[in-house]
Amino acid sequence: MKMRTRWIAIGILSLSTSLFAFADQGEGPLNPAKPTGITTEEIIQRFAAKEKDFKLAREHYTFRQSIKVQAMDGNTVKGEYQETFDVLTDDRGKRMENVVFAPQSSLEEGGLSITREDLDDLRNKLPFVLTSDEVGDYDILYVGQQQQDELHTYVFDIAPKQIEKGRRYFQGRIWVDDHDFQIVKTNGKTVPDIRKKKDQENLFPSFTTWREQIDGKYWFPTYTLADDTLHFSAQDIRIREILHYEDYKRFGSSAKIIYNGKEIDKAEPGKDKDKDGQQPKPDDDKKPQ
Repeated sequence: MKMRTRWIAIGILSLSTSLFAFADQGEGPLNPAKPTGITTEEIIQRFAAKEKDFKLAREHYTFRQSIKVQAMDGNTVKGEYQETFDVLTDDRGKRMENVVFAPQSSLEEGGLSITREDLDDLRNKLPFVLTSDEVGDYDILYVGQQQQDELHTYVFDIAPKQIEKGRRYFQGRIWVDDHDFQIVKTNGKTVPDIRKKKDQENLFPSFTTWREQIDGKYWFPTYTLADDTLHFSAQDIRIREILHYEDYKRFGSSAKIIYNGKEIDKAEPGKDKDKDGQQPKPDDDKKPQ
C-alpha cells in the first residue's frame, strides 16, 4: 500500500534523471516551446489514435524477439537468462510464440531470478504502446520539442493516474514524431515495484526502447536497452537487459503460418486453437539469493 501511494504521489514531475540515462545519444537540446499550429491535447489525441492503429496492425506481423537479461558485477556477467522466439498471431488475434533458443538460465548465480511480471514486461511493457484505450489511465505532461537524429519530436512525461492491484503500468518519457504522430522512443520503467517483505522483493529496471519505421508506415520497436541497479534490502544488484525485435513480416488472410513445423488453419467459430508453447516457469519473486 505504501509503495502504491508513493507512486501516485510523485506523479510525472519528479521522474528520476536515471530513467533518462540512455536518452542523450542522438538528441538535440530540449526546447520547452509550445507547439505551433496544434495544441498539446490534439497531439495526444492524434498519437493515441495512431498507436491504436499500430497495435492492431502489429497483430498482422510476424517477428523474432530475442531477450538477454544479465546480472552484472562491474563489467563481469555473473548470471544470464536468454530466450529467442518467433511471434505469430492467428486469425483470432491470439498471440503465439515458437521458442527457437532458450539455454539453461544461470541468472540465479548472479543473485536474480525471473518472475511472471518480468516475463510480461519483457513481452508487453518494454515495447510500450499508449493507445486511445489506455491514454485515460495516465497523466500526460508536455515538456517540449526535441530532435531525435533526423526526426523532430514532441516530448511528453507520463505516469499512471492511479495504480490498480494486479495491473502493470509505464512511467517515464515518450517522444512523438511530429510528422507521423507516432511514438518513436520510450524511456522509463514499469511500475509498481513490489515489496511484500524483506525477502519478497520484485524490482524493475529503467529502460529505453527505440522504434524504426517498417513498411513505410508504422514505427515498430526494434531495440530495448536497460542498464540499471536494483536496490534490494539486502544488497544492490546491477542488471542489464538487451532486447531485439527483428525480421518483421506482414501476413495476409491467405498467408500460410507455420508453427512448430505445422501449418495453422484458420480458427473455426467457437473452437479454440492449440495452447501456446510453454514459457520458462518463473519464480514468484525476483530477489537476491
